[in-house]
Amino acid sequence: MGNMATEIVAFILTISGWILVASTLPTDYWKVSSVDGTVITTATFWSNLWKTCVTDSTGVSNCKDFPSMLALDAYIQVCRSLMIASVCLGFFGAALALVGMKCTKIGGSETTKARLTALSGVHFVLCGLCCMTACSIYAHRITTDFFDPLFVAQKFELGAALFIGWAGSVLCILGGLVFALSLPEGFSIRSAGAWDQRHFRSVVRRDGAAEYSYNAAAGQRQKEAGTSTRQFGRNAYV
Repeated sequence: MGNMATEIVAFILTISGWILVASTLPTDYWKVSSVDGTVITTATFWSNLWKTCVTDSTGVSNCKDFPSMLALDAYIQVCRSLMIASVCLGFFGAALALVGMKCTKIGGSETTKARLTALSGVHFVLCGLCCMTACSIYAHRITTDFFDPLFVAQKFELGAALFIGWAGSVLCILGGLVFALSLPEGFSIRSAGAWDQRHFRSVVRRDGAAEYSYNAAAGQRQKEAGTSTRQFGRNAYV
């Protein structure tokens, strides 16, 4: 029951983290224009992995999608790839967790379910690492430009999407590690079963050898008894 409750808690953590990670991908505010040193702000610039926008003082936003994927900066392409990979890994991890958890009725034997659960944990850990790497790369670019004294263009600050992505990554990694701890259990179940089979075979071999020895001894006694009887029969007529 304890292991089942632990798996349920890990499943809740990983699914919550995966939802946060998936919601980070289309979120608008990956970076927001900084107002540091600005007295009057007439417009707010913000962008994400897909578009860049500007919002004026009246609240009207004008957005422009990135015209070409190949013309984008390398860090944006890397962040896109990592985030898409993170969402896909989380999806497959959730499917494996549903099949491998002990509270479900599918998945096969206990050994198979333990392996599927451990595999789902690996998927969730990779999901969290991919998302955390993407958010960290994006944040590093923002902070590098912000603290560069030679950078004279519009400076940006960290957006809400980065913090959501980091939070989801931590949840996925924590839940995935809990799932991955079921891997030694799967091996222990397998080794226990293999040891039982080896023990059974050794007992059968010992029993067979003992039975063979017993049968051989009985046959020898019967042979000796038959020889003595035949010898007595020959001397009976003397």
